[in-house]
Amino acid sequence: MTEPARGSARGSARGSVRRITVVGEEILHRPCQEVTEFGTPELSALIDDMFLTMHVADGAGLAANQVGVDLRLFVYDCPDDYGIRHVGHVINPVLDLPDPGSRRLIDDSEGCLSVPGATMAVPRTDRAVVRGFDKDGNPVVVEGTGYFARCLQHETDHLLGHTYLDRLSKRDRKDALRQMADRREHVFAQREIKTAALSR
Repeated sequence: MTEPARGSARGSARGSVRRITVVGEEILHRPCQEVTEFGTPELSALIDDMFLTMHVADGAGLAANQVGVDLRLFVYDCPDDYGIRHVGHVINPVLDLPDPGSRRLIDDSEGCLSVPGATMAVPRTDRAVVRGFDKDGNPVVVEGTGYFARCLQHETDHLLGHTYLDRLSKRDRKDALRQMADRREHVFAQREIKTAALSR
């Protein structure tokens, strides 16, 4: 998920920047595999890489299949509507949404690092809870409202093989793909500049 215009603080020097997959690539369009081994150096390194990749791309969230890894894992560094910054990761997430009777859908602008350059209004609930595990296998519960709730829903969707384009009408989907075609090269160039700056 792309960072909102209001932005948030950054800071991550660990890890390596990985290539971000783009809509149309097969790994983005099928459910990811459960993580079964916790506490491994490989898992910790993947999380570090994902955070750095997300920050270089000005993201608020990033799922493992967006860096070509077929695992149920996402990271986030996302402000809520009150400007409070939420940073963390969730492995094997399960999304809980409010009961339909108390559910409030909000149409708001949404972007995706795998749909570079495009933003569209997507209906999401204004509150969401994700249950899963941290990298050591400890249970975690993450609750979000407003923009952060949108981020949790967006990233969980990725791990089920869906992008936000799947929630759009055919007309809006075409519009988003047209935006991506027009802007993707500029987005890629900006990412390359930020990646190069890390090695200085």
